[in-house]
Amino acid sequence: MSEVIQTEGNRRNSNDRRNSDSRRLSDIVDEDEIDLKELFIALMGYKYKIALLVIFITSCTFVYVLSIPNSYKSSVILSPQNEQTNISGGLSSLASLAGVNLGSGGSSDPSVMMTTLLKDYNFNEMLIKKYNLTEKIENQENLVFALSIDFIYKFFNSNEKKKDERSYEEKIFNTINKLRDTLSISSDKDTNLITLSAELNDRVLAKDIVDIYLEEIIQKIKMQDMKEIDKQIKYYNKELSSTFDVSLKEQLSKSLSALMQKRVFSQANDYYLVSKIVDSRVAYIKEKTKPKRALILIVSFVSSIILGIFLAFFIEFIKREPKNLEK
Repeated sequence: MSEVIQTEGNRRNSNDRRNSDSRRLSDIVDEDEIDLKELFIALMGYKYKIALLVIFITSCTFVYVLSIPNSYKSSVILSPQNEQTNISGGLSSLASLAGVNLGSGGSSDPSVMMTTLLKDYNFNEMLIKKYNLTEKIENQENLVFALSIDFIYKFFNSNEKKKDERSYEEKIFNTINKLRDTLSISSDKDTNLITLSAELNDRVLAKDIVDIYLEEIIQKIKMQDMKEIDKQIKYYNKELSSTFDVSLKEQLSKSLSALMQKRVFSQANDYYLVSKIVDSRVAYIKEKTKPKRALILIVSFVSSIILGIFLAFFIEFIKREPKNLEK
């Protein structure tokens, strides 16, 4: 009998614990619901301040995007010429003894050579001095603005006299970095077409820079290969005059003839190792690449709303914290 009474008491105690736990849980849920309601009410109390913050940030962003000129891209598409066969015949081992390279006169991939020259500091410095690119890039003309509003840009870029105080090395260094961001070379693996492009605020200058770099890069590669061919011709003539072997003379004569043909043909081509498929042009005024003004405004608007809500919650939390400590 006592065991039955004890079991019944244990059941009552467990039921009481369950009831108390459920009451505590319901109280916590009720408290959370009250807190959420209070936070929403507090947030509504800050709605005008949040609206003012959103208007202020969005307006500043709007002024900013109006101050940015459009960027335009100009490109030229090139096709590599057919790779030339090796003209050395069986003389490569003999020529290597004299330190002469009897290859095809350079790398077989024009895009690799063009990219290498584009990254060469000395080559860029030479072009900057030759074409006065520092002055042209820092004082770009033919700028296009949204709604034709340019006074904001002129206001923030009116005082630029401090640039004249820079040293020559600093000017060259900054211009080279700017050109590396401006110019790009890409190669399509499927078609092997090479694209040389430049992106600037001045759409006319973008085309000019593409034409300048294309001409100078091709001339540089051509000059280096012609120098190598001249070395090979000199070596062949020397060997041809000193040897008495008939078969060797025949091979030397054929190789020398091939080198001379290559030299003549390369001088006749406008572009060495490549041919122009699509010429560069000045981009149309509506063909801007950036900025994406609408996207910038949307991101700014949404971010300002989130920032306003966060600040409202943060201020409300600071106000309630002393009251919680007093309790």
